[in-house]
Amino acid sequence: MTELRVIDADTHVDESEATWEYIDSVAIKHAPINVTRNTDASTNAGPDGTRWWLVGTRAQPRVVRDDAHYPSRGRRELDDIPGRLADMDRMGVDVQVIFPTFFIRYGTNNPVAEQALTRAYNRWIAARCAESNGRLRWAAVLPLLDPDMAVEELRWAKLNGAAAVFKRGFDLEKSSSDPHFFPVYQEANDLDIPICIHTGHPLPGREWDRSFPVIAAFNSIVMDGLPDKFPKLRFGFVEAGAAWIPYSLTQMSTHIRAKTLHERTQTFELTKDLLRENRLFITVDPLDDIEYLLKFGAENNLMVGTDYTHGDPSANLAALDEVRAWVGDGKVSEDVARKVLGTNARSFYGLETNGSQNIHPTS
Repeated sequence: MTELRVIDADTHVDESEATWEYIDSVAIKHAPINVTRNTDASTNAGPDGTRWWLVGTRAQPRVVRDDAHYPSRGRRELDDIPGRLADMDRMGVDVQVIFPTFFIRYGTNNPVAEQALTRAYNRWIAARCAESNGRLRWAAVLPLLDPDMAVEELRWAKLNGAAAVFKRGFDLEKSSSDPHFFPVYQEANDLDIPICIHTGHPLPGREWDRSFPVIAAFNSIVMDGLPDKFPKLRFGFVEAGAAWIPYSLTQMSTHIRAKTLHERTQTFELTKDLLRENRLFITVDPLDDIEYLLKFGAENNLMVGTDYTHGDPSANLAALDEVRAWVGDGKVSEDVARKVLGTNARSFYGLETNGSQNIHPTS
């Protein structure tokens, strides 16, 4: 393939004690505390973890990763920006888009604590990514319990280099099309910054429920007409693969059919332009049947990510090379591979227009 700008559309960071140093003194009681079950930190944590972040009375795993099987700690925690960029160079990546790890789970149901945590994270990662000359971009986390605070934080994040908004598929026990989130969607629409529905654990005790909330969010966003309500807003569905697209389209079609069952009108038919017309972007897994997915008009809406730093089933540091191999295997044209590897992600994240980063980490 000819040279192109490759965008790793889904990578992560491991938060550290340095992250929470950005919590101001008034809210310091809400800073996560590291709790260790034992002193053995030599291996990757199992399902129960060997460390936790404790916020108030709520604990969540803080996974212990070893440097032998994962990028080194400094690269995972953004203390070694040159090292992380060197990893990107080896992988043939021009830009990484970074998502959190801590916020994949709920840290708190206290709006004051949530504001302190999200504010600290955004200022920490903005300052770190500012050292990368635009090669590390980040998704902002917002205090969604209070929509007004969320809008204010989104404005700061946009001004300070955020490329997207991180959101789980079923936040606050509400669907992604719930009006509670409309102020955030409207502001994101006006600021030209996309909403990323990322896999996560949207409810305490639902650790198994990773990908289904992403699919449910896709269905609710389309069926409830959010792309029409927010005509410039782009929605991304990240880290759940793309094999579910045909299933989701079928489910929406049967839903419409059920509503019109006793009418003499033609059954609603979802077109191949659905993704394009509704500005819906999805990260593909190289295991997905790309040739089948292209039949659904996904050519201009698929991206790819490696899940860099993580080690769950979604992680695949070879994902970019596997997409490149599609061309040699005759699965896709070089033009389609270029779109998946970079062009589509640049459009989705607005990377052509979001190059400047004026960082004000304490404001």
